[in-house]
Amino acid sequence: MATRSDTVAERASALGEAAGQALRRRHNWIQLAKFCTVGAIGYAVNLAVFTLLVHGAGVYYLLAAVCSFLVAVTNNYTWNRVWTFRHQRGHIAYQGFRFLVVSTVALGANLLFLGGLVALGVAKVPAQAAAIALVTPWNFIANKLWSFRRRAAH
Repeated sequence: MATRSDTVAERASALGEAAGQALRRRHNWIQLAKFCTVGAIGYAVNLAVFTLLVHGAGVYYLLAAVCSFLVAVTNNYTWNRVWTFRHQRGHIAYQGFRFLVVSTVALGANLLFLGGLVALGVAKVPAQAAAIALVTPWNFIANKLWSFRRRAAH
């Protein structure tokens, strides 16, 4: 009879093997490059809107982060759907909802990092830049494996 630790070890081994296979596929690297390109544009959009709101309009920095997130996430969803994951497109509302869930979790983590960095004395715009970078790996993995994964036909 297998013990719980045997089951965990087997799952970890299977996950490691799957990750290794994924890393050997050229398509995944191209898709990651596209995702990072879209993300870089979204990053610039996010920081530009954030800077305009904080320094131009005097909006509270955490509210500015939410607003800039909404603009950037709309941009990123559109480009990831039509370019990065175009061969994985499913129903627009279904994938859009999943993308929004992943992005909302990323926003929560972003706000925690942003607030923490500002509390440590980091200036707001560089803190936002760092916070965005810290949540990017979560965004790619969750969007690739969940948001843009096609549902199996029933």
